[in-house]
Amino acid sequence: MKEKLLQGVHHVCLKAVGSAAYERAREFYTRTLGFDLVREWGDGDGRGCMIRLGNCLMELMANGTSQLNPDGFYRHIAFRTEDVDGALALARAAGCKVTMEPSDRNLGGCYPIRIAFCTGPLGEEIEFFREKDG
Repeated sequence: MKEKLLQGVHHVCLKAVGSAAYERAREFYTRTLGFDLVREWGDGDGRGCMIRLGNCLMELMANGTSQLNPDGFYRHIAFRTEDVDGALALARAAGCKVTMEPSDRNLGGCYPIRIAFCTGPLGEEIEFFREKDG
């Protein structure tokens, strides 16, 4: 059998514009949401870190620019949770703007889920996601 070339997601990268924005995001993902800081490097706008998001990592960098890529961007990051309402409450308490309250949905009529959305500390869209039993 041929070995797979790609094994899955290693990390996603989130770029903060400057050191202050980096600190806000690092605190949100580690202290507020409770993800583990794996390693950190550099200083000032050259700072970066890896944060473990369960089965993959987030690389957070302080060297972002304020310009958006006109050719596209990632839509959102979804965090798996058994408690969508509780996860959204943590984000709300940290000052994140809620863009969709917790809601039960059924994608395609055969995939029951509970979801909620908010905007993270750098303007990134975050989804809290729970697969429900059919």
